[in-house]
Amino acid sequence: MEELKEELQDVDVDVNEIQKLLPHRYPFLLVDRIQKMSKTKAIGYKNVTINEWFFQGHFPNYPIMPGVLIVEGMAQCAGVLALKSIGFDPNSSKKPIILFASIDNVKFKNPVFPGDKLVYEVEVVKLSGKFGKFKGVAKVSDKVCAEAEMMAAIQTE
Repeated sequence: MEELKEELQDVDVDVNEIQKLLPHRYPFLLVDRIQKMSKTKAIGYKNVTINEWFFQGHFPNYPIMPGVLIVEGMAQCAGVLALKSIGFDPNSSKKPIILFASIDNVKFKNPVFPGDKLVYEVEVVKLSGKFGKFKGVAKVSDKVCAEAEMMAAIQTE
């Protein structure tokens, strides 16, 4: 597939633009910025701080980011990629919502701690009509923390 060999370009999709694309808001917006992108791949990140709401209970004496939220962050990054890939206009009155359809082959390999820069690398496996399939990897300092395959449905309001 020639399209999958596209070069990643430096981009600066900041949190303001992400919020024009995704319906998520604090405290559930888990992507701070997308910094590289092509039609089929994106690299974004979240700066994880001790002030995150989930550290209050996960775990008070050993704060680690819940794995499900790492997967959610990958999915949000994939959502931005999907909407950019299909040419969605963020100023459109019809706002799409991307919903999980399935999550497969999830693996948690290393914990994410306060102070980490969590990097999401996502790739389109297939994008057609109202469905998309993606692969994602989350890393801290090039060390894999989690990986997953995700399927999503794209719906408009």
